[in-house]
Amino acid sequence: MARRSLATAGLADAFIHRIGHGIGLEAHEDPYLVSGNPTPLVAGHAFSIEPGVYFPGRFGMRLEDIVVADAAGPDRLNQARRDLAIVG
Repeated sequence: MARRSLATAGLADAFIHRIGHGIGLEAHEDPYLVSGNPTPLVAGHAFSIEPGVYFPGRFGMRLEDIVVADAAGPDRLNQARRDLAIVG
């Protein structure tokens, strides 16, 4: 879904990072949310969802959410605002 949304917005070439990864004893661990990884997410998995776009020599942006898979669906742990903030 993230890859498709960015492609629809014309940003497919700028999306060079995986969608996310598992979080546990290590900051980055299986399951990696990347094309071709057949590992299913199951209840209890904690993982990041962090799509990003990068424009070499200019800037990049990544929006990261931490999620726990629950039998009832995803539970997003961080509830930070998602408004565009221009810093500079």
